Amino acid sequence: MTLPLNIYQLDDADSIMTPALLVYPEIVDGNITATLKMAGNDPNRWRPHIKTTKIPAVLRQLLARDVRNFKCSTTLELLTACQVGARDVLLAFPVMGANARRVIDIAEQFPATQVSVLIEAMEQAGVWKGTKVGIFIDVNSGMNRTGAAPEDVSKIIALAISLGAQLRGIHYYDGHISGTETAELEARAHAGYNTLLGIVKQLQAEQVAIGEVITSGTPAAPFAASYAGFRGAPFVHRISPGTVVYNDMTSLEHPFESGYRPAALVLATVVSHPTRRSITCDAGHKSVSVDAGVPNCAVLGWPHLRPLKPSEEHLPMEAEDGIGLPALGKKLYLVPRHVCPTVNNFDDAVMVSNGAVRAIERVSARGHESPFASLAHA
Repeated sequence: MTLPLNIYQLDDADSIMTPALLVYPEIVDGNITATLKMAGNDPNRWRPHIKTTKIPAVLRQLLARDVRNFKCSTTLELLTACQVGARDVLLAFPVMGANARRVIDIAEQFPATQVSVLIEAMEQAGVWKGTKVGIFIDVNSGMNRTGAAPEDVSKIIALAISLGAQLRGIHYYDGHISGTETAELEARAHAGYNTLLGIVKQLQAEQVAIGEVITSGTPAAPFAASYAGFRGAPFVHRISPGTVVYNDMTSLEHPFESGYRPAALVLATVVSHPTRRSITCDAGHKSVSVDAGVPNCAVLGWPHLRPLKPSEEHLPMEAEDGIGLPALGKKLYLVPRHVCPTVNNFDDAVMVSNGAVRAIERVSARGHESPFASLAHA
C-alpha cells in the first residue's frame, strides 16, 4: 500500500504499548464526506452499519454530520447506539429467544430511539407483537445467509399483511456483490434490485405500505447509488455501508470515488529478526484479524514487507534478499485487510490527531453483552 506514512506517524509512538488500535478522527471525517457524496449528499440516505465503528466518539462524529439512522448486529451495538443518541437503529440480525427479549428491554429503556429488527418468517413475529419495536422483512439477496426467498412472494406478502403497522420496510443485504470488475458487478447488483422492486410493487398492490428499503453494504453501495429505480421511489431508500467509516485493504480495492483513506490502523513493534530476510512483530491474529486471508494487513512505509500467516501474538513478515529490514524495536503501522473484526479485538482506541495522542476511547461495542443481560434487566 503506497499511502504516505507521515500522515499516520505518532510523534511519541515509543510511549505506547503495542499492539494498539489507532483511530484518526480527521480521516474518519473525510471518509464520512466521501460516503455522503456517494449518497447524493443526503445524510438521510445512509444507514451505516456500526459493526465497524464500535466507538461512541466515532458514532458522535456521524451524528454531527446529520447521520441519524444506523444498523447493528448485536444487542451491545444496539445499546451503544441508543446511548449516544441515535434516532433510529435497526438490529439487522434475526434475534430470537432471550436475545429478542433483550432488544425489547433496550427499546423500552430508550423511548426516543426507534428500534427495529429483521424477521423472515411467521415464527419470528410473535415476540414483537404489542411492543414498540418496528419490523423489517429480510429478503434473501442470493447471498443465502438470511432472508425470505424472493420467489416466495406469497409468503412475504402474507407476513407483511400480518405485521400491520409494525412493518417498516424491506431489508436486502447483497454482501456477495464484491470484487473489482465494475460493469459486471453493477449489472448483477441492478438485476437483484429489479427483483427487489418487483416484490415491493406486489406488496404495494396488496395495499401494504413500505416506508423504507435498505440495501447495500460497502461493496455494493456505489451500485445502489447508481440504480435509477431507487430515485424518486415511493419509499425511502437507504444504503448501509459501515466499513467505509474506517476503510481497510479490501474496501480500498472497491470501485469507489476518490476520497477514502484508512482511518484505523494497528501499531505494532518489531520484536524479532528470526532470519536474514524476515522479521516478526507483536500483532498476531488476536490483534489483526486473519478472517479475510493472508496477508492480513499491509505495512505503511515498508511496501516490500510481505506479512505471512500469523499465530496468536506473532506476525512474521518476509522481505526480498538485499532489502533492508526494520530494526528491532521499530514501530510499524499496519492497515488491516478486514478492519471490522480487527477493531473488535481491542478494548481501547488511541485517537490520533496531527501526530499526537488526542484521547483514549473505549471500544464500547466490542464483543457481546452478558448471556444473562435479558434477565438482569427483567
